[in-house]
Amino acid sequence: MKILLMGNPNVGKSVIFSRLTGAHVIASNYPGTTVEFTKGHMRLRRERIEVIDVPGTYTLKPTSKAEEVAVEMLREAKENSNIVINIVDATNLERNLNLTLQLLKEGIKVIVCLNLWDETKHTGIEIDVKKLEEILGVPVVPTCAISGEGIAELIDRLPEAKANTYEYDEEERWTEIGGIIEETQRVTHRHHTFLDRLGDASIRPATGIPIALVVLAATFSIIRFIGESLIAYIFEPIFEGLWKPLMVKFSTILGSGGFIHDILIGKLFFFNTESEEFIKGVVVTGKMVAGNMVMVKTATDGVVPARVTIDFVQSMGLFTTGLFVPLAMVLPYIFAFYLMLSFLEDSGYLPRLGVLVDNFMHRLGLHGLSIIPMMLGLGCNVPGALATRVLETKRERFIAATLMAIAIPCMAQIAMVFGLVGKFGVRGLAPVFGTLFVVWVLLGIVMDRLLPGESPEIFTEIPPYRIPYFKALSKKLWMRTYGFLREAVPYVLLGVFIVNVFYSLHVIEFIGRLFSPIVRGVLGLPNEAVAALIIGFLRKDIAIGMLSPLGLTMKQLIVASVVLTMYFPCVATFAVLVRELGVKDMLKATLIMIVSALLVGGALNLIMR
Repeated sequence: MKILLMGNPNVGKSVIFSRLTGAHVIASNYPGTTVEFTKGHMRLRRERIEVIDVPGTYTLKPTSKAEEVAVEMLREAKENSNIVINIVDATNLERNLNLTLQLLKEGIKVIVCLNLWDETKHTGIEIDVKKLEEILGVPVVPTCAISGEGIAELIDRLPEAKANTYEYDEEERWTEIGGIIEETQRVTHRHHTFLDRLGDASIRPATGIPIALVVLAATFSIIRFIGESLIAYIFEPIFEGLWKPLMVKFSTILGSGGFIHDILIGKLFFFNTESEEFIKGVVVTGKMVAGNMVMVKTATDGVVPARVTIDFVQSMGLFTTGLFVPLAMVLPYIFAFYLMLSFLEDSGYLPRLGVLVDNFMHRLGLHGLSIIPMMLGLGCNVPGALATRVLETKRERFIAATLMAIAIPCMAQIAMVFGLVGKFGVRGLAPVFGTLFVVWVLLGIVMDRLLPGESPEIFTEIPPYRIPYFKALSKKLWMRTYGFLREAVPYVLLGVFIVNVFYSLHVIEFIGRLFSPIVRGVLGLPNEAVAALIIGFLRKDIAIGMLSPLGLTMKQLIVASVVLTMYFPCVATFAVLVRELGVKDMLKATLIMIVSALLVGGALNLIMR
């Protein structure tokens, strides 16, 4: 037996789902599509039942991929005599009943959940639940998912769910809904609350733009604070205090050198205990003794005592850089970003941001809701690419996916850019992110002018501001963070392995010489930067980290960071975009990426001093 949760977007389905299923849930794509849905399990009278959170839909006549999947899942449920919990926003009963009546006409077993029941009192709405249940002919249960009110009754009444074909004329549906509203609902006057006034101010340009700037500035300040705190107080102490001594001992067991050692541990670094500086180009003249001390011969100081150590960013071993970068440098920022994104989603701010930027986004060939894939892309380009399915036309999806892949760096890459050029302050960071923003705008305008077709108007519901439900937010945060680890760590390890093998076989040197006219002549970068460009296809963050030991100038670091962001998406994003856009459109997007990266990188090399 299965239970489907169906309803309009923003009616609290995810919170109801969280209340029913607890912690163990799975997010997956519907077969043959990239539309994501969530499933979990609950106990009903000692029976284990699967619960599916169906993509939100306004109608059973689909207008998007997500709605097509919702209709297909309903068809399968009907064939298997499953139950649909129709979750209705009690504060918007008239609009929500449109889907309810369509579900009843399908003849499937339905129970109606009148969610957000607490907000009806705040908005001056009174609903006669018994009368509504009598008219619809199926159970109706008022709930407040955030507080848990009514959830127990909803579960108890699940066996009462029934199919009650509600006959009406398709063309007269809204008239029928009007009659139901007249019989069951009464609205009284009430004064606007602070959240009502804030919600209105959020979508007016005069007040909404300052609010958006404050929200975004606060969001990224919090992300940086949480990320840096986790790195400084948790992850770096673990790697430096616990993991590094183990790796140094393991290095000794492997003979402190050789092919296997370079693959697993990477390069060793020597720290002069007399001058307190790292030593380059050394020759070891003695065996390692207690305290990881060894005598080394340098080109300038002769034989000096040095301490053997590992630089987790530069060593490039599978067990050193391969683990440190995704876990200690990137994961803290990913966690912080998805925490804030989930909060903005569940509080009701993101739809308002979409409405606010709608006019501007139309100049780029998109509508306001395309800001959501862009913001998701800041966390990880993979969910950002998947989120382009919320856009209605193929033209919009192409523009949004191309702009995101070219000019939206993921949080992992942003973290590495901060580590690389952040030491130069605003002089280093502003050119990187300023250039990417200008490219995002100009390229959007160009594609809007050149690609045939139009951008449809925005159509979205703006929910009231709500305090996010912590349990649902935590579940979403865990699923997204786990998804990053599942996607990132294997590619980082693969990238580090390939770099070491390529270096051992002198492949990097060959490719560097081959592309020297472009890398040195156009971009002003050394041939060694080719390795980073190659690995950028696997992981952009690792690629940027590979620039650190090259001793590049601020100008070169800025050019390299911009080019690495623009020239190609990582392989995981590339695979998703091929499925989303098709091979032909992905080849077009790839050509745009490469040409844009070379033009912008070359321009920066000429303009900057």
